[in-house]
Amino acid sequence: MRNLNKILWGLTFVVIGVIIGTNSLEITNINIFFDGWWTLFIIIPCFIGLFDEKKELINHLIGLLIGVLLLLSTRGIIEFEVVAKLIIPIIFILIGLSIIFNNTIKSTVMKKIKEENKNGLDTITATFSEQKIDKDNEEFQGAALDSVFGNIVLDLRKAKLKDETVIDISAIFGGAVIYVPQDANVKIKSTPIFGGVSNHSLKSKDNKKTIYISAFCMFGGVEIK
Repeated sequence: MRNLNKILWGLTFVVIGVIIGTNSLEITNINIFFDGWWTLFIIIPCFIGLFDEKKELINHLIGLLIGVLLLLSTRGIIEFEVVAKLIIPIIFILIGLSIIFNNTIKSTVMKKIKEENKNGLDTITATFSEQKIDKDNEEFQGAALDSVFGNIVLDLRKAKLKDETVIDISAIFGGAVIYVPQDANVKIKSTPIFGGVSNHSLKSKDNKKTIYISAFCMFGGVEIK
């Protein structure tokens, strides 16, 4: 996926260079400043972003759709009033589909969550509030974090972890910060909708412990430190 993303960007610049060059030599006469050409600054990055596994798929789909609708509008194919009426409902539809099909995605993280959920997870909730949880010298089996218009800070730097630990996070108009020990690798499976997950933890092949994180972020964010 990552190589494909780079290839697509490379091909984009090659095509632009070829068009400009052949136009300059009067071999071709391709008008790159056609009506609505500026929408390509929305369409191309969003389209290429669909092939980048680190990016937010739903955000790129929304951007791509908006770009295409604006292009059709500037070309006179669709009236702008129609485009304005369609954008909001289509965004909600895409968000809804993303939520529905999120649980059907198979990955290592999701399999681990299903296995570990049988043992039960601690539940930490912050609704219009802030929760700061310190697990110093405590055994930590895993947790389910729900942050709704709130913030959760979970410190696991001195916690007693198993070889594999699962954390399930839901951040809706809220956030969560998780401090992890240096001897643990972090693997993330996330569904960001106008939000995201940032991982600043140290990576090492020698680490024997693994923390699996499944995050759903809607207008919210999760930070791993």
